[in-house]
Amino acid sequence: MVTLISWALASIAGLIGIPVAVLFVEVIAALKTGRGKSVELPGSEAAQRVAVIVPAHDESSGIIPTIADIRPQLNASDRLIVVADNCTDDTAAVAESAGAEVIVRNDLEKIGKGYALGYGISHIGADPPAFVVFIDADCRIQQGAIEELKKVCSNLQKPVQACYLMKTPENSPIDHSFSEFFFLLRNWVRPLGLRQLNCPVQLMGTGMIFPWNVIRSAPLASGNLVEDLKLGLDLAEIGKAPHFLPFVNVTSDFPVTTKGTDSQRQRWVQGHIGMILKTLPRLLFTAIRDRNRDLLVLTLDLLVPPLSLLGLLIVGTLVISFLAAVLGLAPTSLIIATANLVVFASAIILAWRNFGRDALPVRVLVSIVPLIFGKFRLYGQMLLGRTAAHWVRTDRASLK
Repeated sequence: MVTLISWALASIAGLIGIPVAVLFVEVIAALKTGRGKSVELPGSEAAQRVAVIVPAHDESSGIIPTIADIRPQLNASDRLIVVADNCTDDTAAVAESAGAEVIVRNDLEKIGKGYALGYGISHIGADPPAFVVFIDADCRIQQGAIEELKKVCSNLQKPVQACYLMKTPENSPIDHSFSEFFFLLRNWVRPLGLRQLNCPVQLMGTGMIFPWNVIRSAPLASGNLVEDLKLGLDLAEIGKAPHFLPFVNVTSDFPVTTKGTDSQRQRWVQGHIGMILKTLPRLLFTAIRDRNRDLLVLTLDLLVPPLSLLGLLIVGTLVISFLAAVLGLAPTSLIIATANLVVFASAIILAWRNFGRDALPVRVLVSIVPLIFGKFRLYGQMLLGRTAAHWVRTDRASLK
């Protein structure tokens, strides 16, 4: 019995070590390049048409700046389409007055951003463009971003993902420094490392461009909480894994209310964990069977859960392994758990030192204890079955 317990603890620690190793490799690879260094990628001067689809659910208060960023980047033959999805406000009227083509979707039985994206693709199917760009309704887009995305997508004939980051709005009553750093680590540092290794990246939900012949038949219409992760993995299965273009930026703001922050975080965490539990065995089997390197890379990347959860798992395993060793069990699990902690901490420190000092100043580190207790509360709610909604507008109440 003692041997069985020791073996079980060592196995758990070893399994946790897999995402830790993936995270470490991605961070180390990212160190080979600098954040401010521009990279020139070949691309054709494609004159083909592009359609920009903006899914919007009750976004009348914030969609105008997004439309204003997009419109100057389009040619006369391009299209900007706002999908007003199950809106209870005047999103459609506001978007139309700002110069967008608006289509309205009302279906309370099929709720989710994926359904809105699929509706937009169906709408343009009769007169398809060469490329389709997805931009969320609360995002700001770098000048010239669409043209750069189009050039690279035309050259590769694969989906291309811009760098999507979230920022703390000015005068926000909530300090999002930790969230901003971890978002930077997930959406900039880790994809940059994968790019340096000549590997694909996960889709991020906005700032994405697709060739029409790739996106037209993609399984978009779903209520999945992380439809971007699912879409990227689905495309990797057919040999069209996304490419990362790190120097084209799309940004949005964190919520300015505690309710909005908690809701957004819960959707991300719940969706990611759900993807791991539901799809991991099938994805691994498919990647190995088909010798699909891109799918295997993205599956391993998917294994890295939200970093707060991974940290809690590492520390929890270390504490249990220590107690087991004190009680006379084999120290194997304690050795593995200690190595996991060292490697994980090294990855976080290296990422912060080289990329995250602006997002997470040293003075903010003293507030890490309340953050940890907040994470316990979040995961406790999930264990109690308090699930997130399929797709709700993120609460971004106006600052006063």
